[in-house]
Amino acid sequence: MAGGTAILLAAILTAVVVRLPAGSFFTCIGTTLRQSRIAILTVALIVGLAYLMNYSGMTYTLGKGVASVGPVFPLVSAFLGWLAVFLSGSDTSGNALFGNLQVVAANQLGLNPVLIAATNSSGGVMGKMISPQNIATGVSVTNLKGQEGPVFARTFHSIVLTLLLGVIVVLQQYLVPWVIPK
Repeated sequence: MAGGTAILLAAILTAVVVRLPAGSFFTCIGTTLRQSRIAILTVALIVGLAYLMNYSGMTYTLGKGVASVGPVFPLVSAFLGWLAVFLSGSDTSGNALFGNLQVVAANQLGLNPVLIAATNSSGGVMGKMISPQNIATGVSVTNLKGQEGPVFARTFHSIVLTLLLGVIVVLQQYLVPWVIPK
């Protein structure tokens, strides 16, 4: 069962258990969709862009280009994942956008593609906390409306965490490659 399906079933089950009137349930769904419409559209457009890039060969070309950084690519890889999610607001979109690019670059450099793909995803987790879309969505559904700046400032440490992740990946790739699954 997919995550969205499980959430929908949990919402329906909760509404039934707490005896929420059907009108209130659908009003809540409408409010949620209205609040999330920009985030939903953004994710859909980024996934569409990722398909376009993959099918047109742009991902392969960009992957060859980023491979030109050479042996420091594992460090850069974490920041590519961070950037993808910072821009798109979604781990799924970030993986769709830069996942293949990272694997192409890893293969060009003779690095472990499993590690580099995982680094893209892990770097994305660091970018999620600072993503403007996620901050906007978070403040829109809480009583922090108008407080985007202070929330953004409190998440800026994601850059330091991404750098730490990159260092760990460099160590895994070059010093302890046996810890990486094949």
